[in-house]
Amino acid sequence: MAHRPKRTFRQRRADSSDSESTQEPFAEPGAPGEQADLGPAEEGLQSGGGRAEAAELPRRALGRGRGRVWASSRHAGRAAPRLDGGSDVPESRAVDLSTDEEDETHRSSESKDDQSSSSNSSSSLEEEFTSLVNIPDAAFIQAACRKRELARAQEDYISLDVKHAFTISGMKKNTEYPESEPDDHENIIPFTMKPQTLRQKMAEKTATRNEETSEDSEEDKKYQDIWEQQQMRKAVKITKGRDVDLSHSSESQTVKKFDASISFPPVNLEIIKKQLNTRLTLLQDTHRSHLREYEKYIQDVRNSKSTIQNLENSSNQVLNFKFYKSMKVYVENLIDCLNKKIINIQEIESAMHALLVKQAMIFMKRRQDELKHESAYLQQLSRKAETSTNRSLAIDEKTQWILEEIESRRARRRQARVLFGNCTHQEGTSSDDELSSADMIEFQKSQGDILQDHKKIFEDVHDDFCNIQNILLKFQQWREKFPDSYYEAFISLCIPKLLNPLIRFQLIDWNPLKFDSIGLKQMPWFTSIEEFIDSSMEDSKKEDSSDKKILSTVISKIIIPRLTDFVEFIWDPLSTSQTINLIRQSRMILEEHSTCENEVISKGKQDLLKPIASRMKNAIDDDVFIPLYPKSAVENRMSPHSKFQERQFWSGLKLFRNILLWNELLPEDTLQELGLGKLLNRYLIIALLNAIPGPDVVKKCNQIAACLPEKWFQNSAMRTSIPQLENFIQFLLQSARKLSTGEIRDEVKEIILILVKIKALNQAESFIEEYHLDHLKSVIKEV
Repeated sequence: MAHRPKRTFRQRRADSSDSESTQEPFAEPGAPGEQADLGPAEEGLQSGGGRAEAAELPRRALGRGRGRVWASSRHAGRAAPRLDGGSDVPESRAVDLSTDEEDETHRSSESKDDQSSSSNSSSSLEEEFTSLVNIPDAAFIQAACRKRELARAQEDYISLDVKHAFTISGMKKNTEYPESEPDDHENIIPFTMKPQTLRQKMAEKTATRNEETSEDSEEDKKYQDIWEQQQMRKAVKITKGRDVDLSHSSESQTVKKFDASISFPPVNLEIIKKQLNTRLTLLQDTHRSHLREYEKYIQDVRNSKSTIQNLENSSNQVLNFKFYKSMKVYVENLIDCLNKKIINIQEIESAMHALLVKQAMIFMKRRQDELKHESAYLQQLSRKAETSTNRSLAIDEKTQWILEEIESRRARRRQARVLFGNCTHQEGTSSDDELSSADMIEFQKSQGDILQDHKKIFEDVHDDFCNIQNILLKFQQWREKFPDSYYEAFISLCIPKLLNPLIRFQLIDWNPLKFDSIGLKQMPWFTSIEEFIDSSMEDSKKEDSSDKKILSTVISKIIIPRLTDFVEFIWDPLSTSQTINLIRQSRMILEEHSTCENEVISKGKQDLLKPIASRMKNAIDDDVFIPLYPKSAVENRMSPHSKFQERQFWSGLKLFRNILLWNELLPEDTLQELGLGKLLNRYLIIALLNAIPGPDVVKKCNQIAACLPEKWFQNSAMRTSIPQLENFIQFLLQSARKLSTGEIRDEVKEIILILVKIKALNQAESFIEEYHLDHLKSVIKEV
């Protein structure tokens, strides 16, 4: 139920006493005080005929207007008609005292008689007002009320521009503002405010207060009317035609009876039938649209089922879809498995590599330390100022321990050679890579732990995801069934990446420097890839198949980087066994697949050969040391100086041989620069020049010539050897001249044969002619 606003009841005074009219002379028009001023006039009208009826009509008119009539504060009077007993009387002017006129009257009365009582002035004013006012008729009052209501609704004020004339006989007019004066805007503007009297101030405050009260009452009355109308509508809906009493005021209540026929349009069966038919038509249209949509959905379901049935009946498409889906799932699972296992593979691979590097560094550091201490010891021996007693005292404990350790290892190697019957071995050509029993046990234990972890990597993986042969079989089926999509997907480029972790897993325990290490061709991954490539080459339509490059790509991306790590950090160029094994593996890698020459293979080859040459150069600079001692110190073959010099020479010659073993892999200019330029001419020739001529020198020269590759001297038209051998040739001729003057003539023939082998034919013929060695000319002719 709506909240009923607070209702303000206005009290209407029918008549008032003389005292009330006297006490509130300053009330604004329309206020309760104003209604009280009409009392004396009404009393005066009761003596004449129709005065009671005339007095009742203004009340009804005011009740119908439901509002108050307000006057402007600037004008003096209020228009009111005058009645003369209800007969034909011309319009007259009735005056209601305004605040300004009352002020003027009171100012004049105050100047004359300020001491008169309020009761006397009120009675005299009432008698004067009663004699002057004429009561208008009912029609005039109704017209005035309607005019005031229209003015209030349109402009919120009542114009005082009333054309009805009024006369107040006996009242003094205001001399300051006569009627003949012009309008307000033409008046002279005063520059000072007139002093207000006490009554003027009281009247101003009363007018302001009454104005605010009237505005509040008007707003309350508006909300009251809205609330009454809402309640009336609710009552009409509930009672359906029952009379409703509407109260407009507390004093006058008008009962209005509402008829349902007036509020609602007439209703009959035709109208109801028409509305029902319209509603039915709309529902039928909606139903038909829903039926059409339903039929459409049913047809779509039938078409989908038919399509599914057709696809299921077409076996090729179903098989294709199933195969591609299975391959997608398989490859995703394979990649996920390898991504998880690659971390473990890298860790174990790094651990094994670090273990091998540590072992190689131990051998290298030990060899350099032993060479340093032994050389220092021999230098002390060669000093003439030191005696043998002082010599023993000059050796510190560490040097003494190192020398004893070196001699013990040499003794063990001699015993081993005697057992195997190798009597031609030269001191200094051993690799000297023996480990002590404690170091060997520690190394084997560490290696065994790594290999145990290596075996556990793929223990929880199915063979289809860790066996290279099974993986390639999946792709082989794809290539056989759908070759077009296989080659369009560039599977040949993806296979090396997929196989990378598995191949590295198999290469963890692979050491290409060991003699008993398995070759690449015998590895499972190598054979599986070869079979996969061979099956691809059987397809005549794909003779230029990209699968042929799979093996070369695997070698370039996986094998060569791993082999390069061995060369840079583990390989010892002074070890002949390691060099031979490394050459064997490298030859297979670089020459076996030379038919698949491309940019990848060429770059991989350069990546491998460059560190090999660099490592041999470092070995020449760091590990070759052939000291030169006085002839008195080396004449005795059993002296420590002679033995040390011999070991170092044969160690350098061993490195010379190991370098030239790369003649089929490294370029000739690289080998000639390293072997001949840096090692032979800088170290070996100088040691030979310091040696005593004899069979030992010739033997050493034969060993040097035997190391030279025959490929360098295969040109039959060649009469002069390569430039890098010029120093060696001159040493041979010098040795031959020394031997030819003595009794040793068989060694001269050996020297001539060496010259012929290295294609120094012109020098050999000159030497034979010079020394008249005609029996050696046949040796030259045989060449």
